[in-house]
Amino acid sequence: MRNHLKNESSPYLLQHAENPVDWYPWCEEAFEKAKREDKPVFLSVGYSTCHWCHVMAHESFENEKIAALLNEYYVPIKVDREERPDIDSVYMAVCQALTGSGGWPMSIFMTPEQKPFYAGTYFPPDSRYGMPGFGELLAVIAEHWKSKREMMLESAEEILARVRSKEASILEKDALGSGQAAEAGAGDLERQGKLHAEDFKQQEILGAGLPEQAAALFAEMFDSENGGFGRAPKFPTPHNLLFLTLYAKLKKDTVAMEQVRLTLRKMRRGGIFDQIGYGFSRYSTDERFLVPHFEKMLYDNALLILAYAAAYKASTGFPGEKEFLETAEQTADYILREMTGEQGQFYSAQDADSEGEEGKFYVWDYDEIIAFLGETQGRRFCAQYGITREGNFEGKNIPNLLHTEGNGAPYEEERKKLYAYRKERGSLHLDDKILTSWNALMIGAMAVLFRVTGKEEYLKAAEQAAAFIEAELSKGKLLYVSFREKTHSEYGFLDDYAFYGMALLLLYNVTEEKAYLNRAEQILGEAGEQFADVQGGGYFLYGRKHESLITRPKETYDGAIPSGNAVMAYCLVRLWEMTGKENYRELAEMQLAFLARAAEDYPAAHSMFLLALLRYQYPAEKITVVLGKGDTREKVLPKLPLWAEVHFLSEETAEYRRKEGETTYYVCKDYMCLPPVNDIRIVQK
Repeated sequence: MRNHLKNESSPYLLQHAENPVDWYPWCEEAFEKAKREDKPVFLSVGYSTCHWCHVMAHESFENEKIAALLNEYYVPIKVDREERPDIDSVYMAVCQALTGSGGWPMSIFMTPEQKPFYAGTYFPPDSRYGMPGFGELLAVIAEHWKSKREMMLESAEEILARVRSKEASILEKDALGSGQAAEAGAGDLERQGKLHAEDFKQQEILGAGLPEQAAALFAEMFDSENGGFGRAPKFPTPHNLLFLTLYAKLKKDTVAMEQVRLTLRKMRRGGIFDQIGYGFSRYSTDERFLVPHFEKMLYDNALLILAYAAAYKASTGFPGEKEFLETAEQTADYILREMTGEQGQFYSAQDADSEGEEGKFYVWDYDEIIAFLGETQGRRFCAQYGITREGNFEGKNIPNLLHTEGNGAPYEEERKKLYAYRKERGSLHLDDKILTSWNALMIGAMAVLFRVTGKEEYLKAAEQAAAFIEAELSKGKLLYVSFREKTHSEYGFLDDYAFYGMALLLLYNVTEEKAYLNRAEQILGEAGEQFADVQGGGYFLYGRKHESLITRPKETYDGAIPSGNAVMAYCLVRLWEMTGKENYRELAEMQLAFLARAAEDYPAAHSMFLLALLRYQYPAEKITVVLGKGDTREKVLPKLPLWAEVHFLSEETAEYRRKEGETTYYVCKDYMCLPPVNDIRIVQK
């Protein structure tokens, strides 16, 4: 049987195209059918590399009896959360409100008018683990739909009112109270800035102590033995580490920096990092970073490249600093080798499962390695990577370096052999969907890695991926969410514009190509046109070109990736730094004030905003470099501080001349400009 997903391009939806369930994509036809046949809607949201999505699909959606229940009593709808973050956000808020938690697969029961009345995540086919069986649940809800309809409709209204009330209270808290702005409409970036600039001065106090409060909260949660924050499961959350790295630099906080260093060391040496093929898994199921949830996501690896590169620059002169740079480059090597298409586009994810088992591709038997590498080499390799006959994961072994201070470099030849052997013994599902927002994060990561290393392959990778977005995922000022099989999907959401704007600014930062800056201004200006809430401040997740859902989210806190609102704040601060245009300063201040209100209850959940706030509070040093004979941008960039604004000159000018005929650095920082020097280290002390 082929259902209504057969013509979709999403790998996740296509995974379900042969289910006996008569799935529809999210579309008007499905809701019209529900109204016509007087049936509730069952909404299932997930993504193609989600382990528990696979489990529920196999147990329930491939089950003929359960499929028959769904088809008879419901209109079933499948949504790829990566293509429709708006739907995911709206109904995840419902799921969290009803159950106290959320995750994927997400299971929502709703009326034909899209009003939810029951929610959950994974359900087993039969009752177990203290959870209702999915088949039984379907039968009970179908019966209640017939016999207790009024009660269920009342419940739906109550749930919707609760979610909207919570959303309204957040918006009320965040509102800046500008009636003039409400009358003016969305407008462009310049107009928004003028409307709200004065309001920032009233809110400035809100942001004053937030970085310090967040750093204190992270210190309370820090695991001083294993690294990371809180208990298992542990997510990398690299934007937290980026904030702490900049905070430590600016505040000269050695404690915060050591939290970053220990966390990055433990993650690199744990099983969350693929010691054989490189790259990071999504999270660790244990507190030691040993046992990962094995799927690899593009966004995690992009953000971790940034975190390791930033920590390397901040750790110059400290033991182990080179390990951070090696990790960043190894992660980039994995991305370029396994997650990059022929046109330079970056793919979305690799699955946790192979041959129906989570992690099977990644784990090893002790005897298997001995047989393949030989007795001598095999024993040495196993000792180095913690591989034993007993195993450290369900009788198998996850290679790791947690028991050693080394990074495994002496065993590079053996690692390469095992990598080739592993590819022969199995394979992983690749989600080859190209997402604008995630590609933008990797573009930014590659640009920063070029800045830190001077290696042109990273700049080339960033520029090729940006060219792909321009060719396949944009039309004029508009962006699209995803591209696959020569087809793009929905119009872009806030994250697409904010993240791509940031990527373009990072490209401009390392190339000084005006086209990147001009395009960033255009993209971020369009974000203002589509998503800005000029009455309440900030930006909505979906805009004027999208269909209206039962609520309109405005996300401010960071999750696995930074929020679009926080990245917009960062972009606006950077636009002001790069261009000196007053309207960008005004708009940055407006956005920072809005986010300061949102962050005051728990600032540690708003790291990307805090990073933007620090950039605003502590203007970056400005360095003008007059290149001397034999020096190039590629040679000089790695010597310069990561957070500085840099401008290169290939020839002398009246203001900037070479000192003693050599490459000369003009540095302005801490509100003063220093004498020109030939050695940048002199002014970096």
